[in-house]
Amino acid sequence: MTVLFVLLVGGVWLASSWSDKLPERFVLRVPVKGQIEERSPDSGLFSFGQRAEPLSLEALMTVLDRARSDKRVESVLLDINGLSTSPAKIQELSSSIDALRKSGKTVTALLRTPADKDYLLAVACDSIIVQKNSWMQLDGFKAELFFFAEPLKKLGIGFQAAQWKKYKSAIEPYTRNSPSTESLEELNTLLDDSWANYLDQVARRRHIGREAFRKVIDSLAVLTPEQALERKLIDRVLSIRQLEKEYRKRFGKPFDELVVNAGSYLSSTGDLKPHATGNRIAVITINGLIVGDSIAGMGDGEETDVASVRRAVDVALDDSKVKAIVLRIDSPGGEALAASSMLELLEEVAQKKPLVASMSGSAASGGYMVALAANKIYVQPLTVTGSIGVFALKPDFSGLLEKTGIHREVLTRGRFADAYTPFKPFDDAAFRKFFETTGHIYEDFTGKVAKSRHLTAEQVEAVAGGRVWSGKRAVEVGLVDEIGGLHDAVQEASRLAKLKKGVKPELLYLPVRKTWIERFFHGDAVQAVTAMSDHLFGRSLARLLPASQFPCTETVRLLLRTEASQVLAIQPFGVEMN
Repeated sequence: MTVLFVLLVGGVWLASSWSDKLPERFVLRVPVKGQIEERSPDSGLFSFGQRAEPLSLEALMTVLDRARSDKRVESVLLDINGLSTSPAKIQELSSSIDALRKSGKTVTALLRTPADKDYLLAVACDSIIVQKNSWMQLDGFKAELFFFAEPLKKLGIGFQAAQWKKYKSAIEPYTRNSPSTESLEELNTLLDDSWANYLDQVARRRHIGREAFRKVIDSLAVLTPEQALERKLIDRVLSIRQLEKEYRKRFGKPFDELVVNAGSYLSSTGDLKPHATGNRIAVITINGLIVGDSIAGMGDGEETDVASVRRAVDVALDDSKVKAIVLRIDSPGGEALAASSMLELLEEVAQKKPLVASMSGSAASGGYMVALAANKIYVQPLTVTGSIGVFALKPDFSGLLEKTGIHREVLTRGRFADAYTPFKPFDDAAFRKFFETTGHIYEDFTGKVAKSRHLTAEQVEAVAGGRVWSGKRAVEVGLVDEIGGLHDAVQEASRLAKLKKGVKPELLYLPVRKTWIERFFHGDAVQAVTAMSDHLFGRSLARLLPASQFPCTETVRLLLRTEASQVLAIQPFGVEMN
């Protein structure tokens, strides 16, 4: 059986290697859909011959960048369908499309049944095609919050919270039944920024009036492709079959022979690994929740632990070809202690090689803290950042025990030995200690900001307290340095490293991710099998436990990984556009 498995793996590996050769001329199809994770999730590591869809932002940007100078690429077909990512990531992709168009490549957007986010990305392209007999749902943006205090109370479950400070509203879903004034203030500001950007981008790129487009959203909301064409929102209406025939007529080849998918293109051009012998810029990604090593791997979503960052840093420092480092952050924060440990590690790195931070969709709270080590911080206008504050939540299941008739008997030695149990609430003395401890961590956080950003304590307090900022507003208040994306951060890192102008450095993405087949052929069969089983189990668990994907549950699931009390530095919310 083992021999058969090896032969099977070897055969598939050879087949994928043979399929790497690309045609002399082709149309590059780039599918863009879903959340667009910063890095490919584990599910993307099990495909043969090409990366699995949906592609990560890291992969998408690499594909679009390589296509700029690839003479084999005749044109690019951006196949946008069901996009649900953050506004900042759409801005990053739009910038990549702008650069591709500037190189002389034509970029066409194909929309199936587009909503607002699909359309916002599509307007960056040369032309927009909407599939015949479909519809466009352009109904605007919304921000959605859920509150669980009342239903939890009915179950006999409550939470006690230490909040530093009043704008740190991540506790509210578990302690309130409606948003605070501060929470509404911030959410409305973020929504206003996203809304204004949407109207401005469509008006500028489609050459239509801002108010005319707003009227389409408010009066029509759902429109046919023909209605959109009449209003100059799109350029053409075609069925998929008609589109294929057009490509065949233009290039003289059947559509399936003419088109190369982005996943295959990426694999055939070296994937995400550097293949030149020249200078490199390491891109170390902090993705998802920031967690300590003791609870790493216990969650069901993307996360980054301290040990992973340490290993990535060691690789970057030990590689003599790596001349500078870009810290790429797409994180809402996480454990305050873990973020502090990462910051300390990265500050040491910045003493040895230039370090530039690039914020993606979110770099808030603990995600903002780790950026403080950088020589310079770049941010997209709609990145969610700031949220300088901390909180601690203590669950109280005493009501649940009473409802179910469970009796608890405890023997203690020490005044506070049983204070932090989740089976009873704090008394006044214990809560004061709980609150004061969280306050010390808040003061440490604001002190780090003051030192890194060269601000007084009063200046920091004016922008801290848990306040959330869009990227463009964060620049205005001095929390970050400049508007720009990953490309801008790489250019700045090259400048700080005094690399030769006009010579593009290779990017080394860290931590390195291996497919299970790479692990297998590099002598770690046990790790390969473990990776495969973890992937399959994770997918099955996600189907069995849809509640794990429910909004606002991330914080509680992080708290429940351990019985120890935790102080968290996590942003409170995101902006949903549907």
